[in-house]
Amino acid sequence: MSPFSTAFRRLGTSVWFLLVATAATTAANSAHGQGFGFGGQAVGGISIDTEGMIRRLDPKVSAELAAERRAAIAAMEAGRGKAPLRKVSLARLLEAVERCSRSGEPLPPDLLFMGGLEKITHLFVDPDGHDIILAGPADAAIIDDAGTVLAAQSGRPLLRLEDFIVALRSIDGVRSGGVRCSIDPSPEGIAKLQRYLRSLKGIGNDPDATLRSMEDVLGPQTVSVGGVPADSRFAHVLVAADYSMKRIGMGLEPSGVEALPSYVSMIPAGGTSGATLPRFWLEATYEPIVRDADELAWQIKGRGMKCMTESDMLAKGGTIERGRAPADAIAAQWCGAMTAHYDELARRQPVFAELVNCVDLAVVAALIQARQLDSRAGIDLAPLRDAGRLSLPRYETPATVSTVASGLKKGSRWIVTASGGVQFQPWQFATQTTESDAACASRVAALETRPADRWWWD
Repeated sequence: MSPFSTAFRRLGTSVWFLLVATAATTAANSAHGQGFGFGGQAVGGISIDTEGMIRRLDPKVSAELAAERRAAIAAMEAGRGKAPLRKVSLARLLEAVERCSRSGEPLPPDLLFMGGLEKITHLFVDPDGHDIILAGPADAAIIDDAGTVLAAQSGRPLLRLEDFIVALRSIDGVRSGGVRCSIDPSPEGIAKLQRYLRSLKGIGNDPDATLRSMEDVLGPQTVSVGGVPADSRFAHVLVAADYSMKRIGMGLEPSGVEALPSYVSMIPAGGTSGATLPRFWLEATYEPIVRDADELAWQIKGRGMKCMTESDMLAKGGTIERGRAPADAIAAQWCGAMTAHYDELARRQPVFAELVNCVDLAVVAALIQARQLDSRAGIDLAPLRDAGRLSLPRYETPATVSTVASGLKKGSRWIVTASGGVQFQPWQFATQTTESDAACASRVAALETRPADRWWWD
């Protein structure tokens, strides 16, 4: 029996260590780059302070943010109505960005949100016009109560040029390790908690005080980001999605989807080893990308997110042995529900759709790089790739999340923490292709209908 198990049996209660922001509020601090910045630091319902602590955004701050963003998008020309396949000229978009950069003017919402695109379903290479055309469904922009910029009819978050630029700049560096983020307890904190629990003789007359002491002993959870700059909006989306997944799983907030309860609520009363730790993470899935024989027309489809789980083994000294514990059937069941109802969850909580958007943009960047589509088209993407020519906003770097311990009557079952994160390898999807002429007609129509003086069209 592990030291944790013995200690908790003496306590006579189940103790769950949860990831949650402290009660303090924080403002949505400004984040400005060269013409960028749309509502400051707040991303996905969270904000990160100057010390890297993740916090839930205060409702009053969210309301102020929503009002500011509604005023900002009032001038957005693109997307006055829904379009099943809007086309965006990457060459002309680049020219518009450079004009704003030279004049010192902020980028208009049309550029910031890539002409109102909800997602990219097609890429068309135009060697004669020295262009790459990005295409997909688009719509007018609206702002929800949390300040998220959404498509009016589908409710999906619109794509962000800022995230696309981060993907282009980072794509070479993710060949080996992919894109990832994780929120985990520190080995030192777990070791200290083990020692503290062995010293306890019971939960005491003031259980809340004992639980707060456990929080202090375990300390904050550590946030790590890889593949993209930790001070980018792209990274904030990864962290916000991971953070929200953990809050849902641990029962700190409802999913909004009836078929997706918390992982905690699914665990029956009964004994389990305190030496095991469930770990949850999200991975991307895609069908093979469709291309024509000349590799000038591409179609991306079959995108999705899958929740994965395995149980880690807690060893002496606070070390964690990944995937060494027996499989957790309840964790697998919860992950299955998360996967099956991910699209509905993304409609209820847009941060999960923003995660899919970021994956999409990384896959597009990998496809352009892997197939050298910019060279095929004769377009120079250096102004977007070169940070010296176009600076992006820098956000506070996520570092820690506070720990909260909660006593729950589940027999002798308990969990130290739910670790995990988000991970995907865009290069994997960029190299999985299948040949078909299905996208050729769309490419011909896109080139024939391109206006002479606009960078997006329907």
